[in-house]
Amino acid sequence: MASKKAEKPFLTDIKTLRDRARKHIEDGAVTPGYQADREVVVNLLNAALATELVCILRYKRHYFMASGIYADAVAQEFLQHANEEQMHADQIAARIVQLKGEPDFNPDGLATRSHAEYVEGENLIDMIKEDLIAERIAIDSYSEMIRYIGDKDPTTRRMLEGILAMEEEHADDLAGMLTELDV
Repeated sequence: MASKKAEKPFLTDIKTLRDRARKHIEDGAVTPGYQADREVVVNLLNAALATELVCILRYKRHYFMASGIYADAVAQEFLQHANEEQMHADQIAARIVQLKGEPDFNPDGLATRSHAEYVEGENLIDMIKEDLIAERIAIDSYSEMIRYIGDKDPTTRRMLEGILAMEEEHADDLAGMLTELDV
């Protein structure tokens, strides 16, 4: 008969959890169990924040500058995307603060911190294409961040996964517009 190994409990014993929770309470949500490099994650999130802010500005410009026979429907999509990008920026900024970092809203260098570019576009088709390019960049950026973070910071990973899903939806919307406009 094989001897049974003493199984290690899944959860740290409650006394240890309680003792750890009392230490460094000023760190808020960042407990000793946090496994990611907090500084690296905050830097990644600030780059994501810059990307979202640039996308908001580009979508807002496109919303106001849209013209032509299809402009109304496309402009409404631009506005919806701008509003959703604002939600992303707010989520990211809040998470940076939870991680004891500071969200970088400084307009100086915003374009250089952003993964996506701010390209105005000459006409409605150009605007849609530039927004689609930016969404594709965001999809790759968020995918890489998610892989990097892995299981070391589940809260940030889940937030990024939700944002990624919406960026994929935006890209699909924009690609659909190009198809409908027969480009």
